[in-house]
Formats: sequence, structure tokens, C-alpha cells
Amino acid sequence: MRGYLLTMTSMTPPGEKFEERDRPLVLVTGGNRGIGLELVAQYASDGWAVVAACRDPDDATDLLAIQDTYNAVEIEQLDIADRVSMAAFVERMGQRPIDLLINNAGTMGPLPLQDEIHRQRFGGIDYDLWAHILSVNTLGTVMLTEALIDNVAASGQKKIVTVSSTAGSISESDRPAMAYTTSKAALNKASTIIARTVEPLGVIVLIMCPGHVKTRLGIGGAGVEIDESVRGMREVIASMTMKDSGTFRRYNGESIAW
Repeated sequence: MRGYLLTMTSMTPPGEKFEERDRPLVLVTGGNRGIGLELVAQYASDGWAVVAACRDPDDATDLLAIQDTYNAVEIEQLDIADRVSMAAFVERMGQRPIDLLINNAGTMGPLPLQDEIHRQRFGGIDYDLWAHILSVNTLGTVMLTEALIDNVAASGQKKIVTVSSTAGSISESDRPAMAYTTSKAALNKASTIIARTVEPLGVIVLIMCPGHVKTRLGIGGAGVEIDESVRGMREVIASMTMKDSGTFRRYNGESIAW
């Protein structure tokens, strides 16, 4: 682990209760590893209340360690490809205001990627795999956003950030991974529609690429450290206004062409 995960110091002493109404609340999906885990750690370190959602909380060792340090971190079970899991999660959230919803959960497909990527390439497409990746990256993300939009609208900050990828840009990327790239392109388009639809509610929607980050996927050429990416994303998120809604940005604030 890198960055904040190495230097965590609890702002709330263990066992001491916190008042959620005194803190903004961020919900991070896919919060058990990589970028999601670092988002949880950095927001918790800065005093936010955090709901970290992941598929298997009992196996989320690093996330549980963060929770041991910050008692304002809650861990919730959520599989965004499973409608039963999602419905149960939304019910547990109830009417709690969510200042910042970060749609981070997603998949590139089976790992190790270099051994499985042929299943996403034209001439050898695995259509069941494509449907699964779409169900996670696009449909699941949109469904959760729709289910929680009232929670976001009821908050003070009213922000939604959807983690996408430059791989979903038609003009900036020519990656041949059919399933992953199309799922992100579809997510980008859906997010622009959501942004326009929820504008009357005062909700701001931003689509973000975290950069080519050094994660467990081990994709060649990654040059951005996880903590650097997340710090940059947080700076962009903090500065978001309605004029930014529906735009596609890199972690450093640069605009990405569609």
C-alpha cells in the first residue's frame, strides 16, 4: 500500500463516537482496493464520514484496517452487477444524504489481463464476457446512481463523480479491447445525460479518468502513483461547480475529448 495508507493517523480516537451531521458523507463503490481504497483512506483522513462499498467485506483486509483507524468509516456489501445486492444496499442507506457519490466500482475483465484480453478483441469476442462488463461498468453504475439520486440531492454538496477512462474516448483512444472500451464509452454518454437531467436538482455530475495508475492490474506503461491520482482527483472534485457538470476530466483537471 502507498500514500495515505502508510501514514494514517486517526482524527477520532478509537471508541469515540462521531456526529455524521457534522461531517460531509462520501460513498465510494469498489472501496476495497486500488483507487477506491485510497479514496476511502484520504477522505477519512480529512475528517469525512465514509461509506466504503465492496462485494466481499469480510475479505477486504486493507479496508478493515482503515476502519480500525477511523471509526467514521462504514463498510457495506454491494455488488453493482447484482440487483438483489443493490436493492438491499439502497434500502440500508435509507434517506441518508450523500454529499459525494463516487462511482468507482468497475471491471476490465478476467485477470491476468494479458492472458485474457484476446476475449475482448474482434475476431475472438466472448459475448458473455462483454455482457458482464457492460452490466458492471455501465448498467450497474447508472442503476446505482438512479437509485441514490434523492440521497445526493438532499445533501449539502450534491456531487456525483463517475470514474471512467480515456479508453472510453473515441477520439483519444484506439485500444482494441472491445468490451471494456465500449462499456466506458457508454458510461460517458449516460453520465452526460444524467448531468443534464439532474441539473434542476442542483446536482453536479463529473466524469473522471484517474490516469494510467499503478494498480494490481499491472498494465504496462503505468506512470501515476495511486496517491498522486487520488490527490489530484480530490482537488478537481473540491473545485466542481455546476458549469463543470457533464464534463470529462483527467485527475489533473485536463479536459478529455469525447
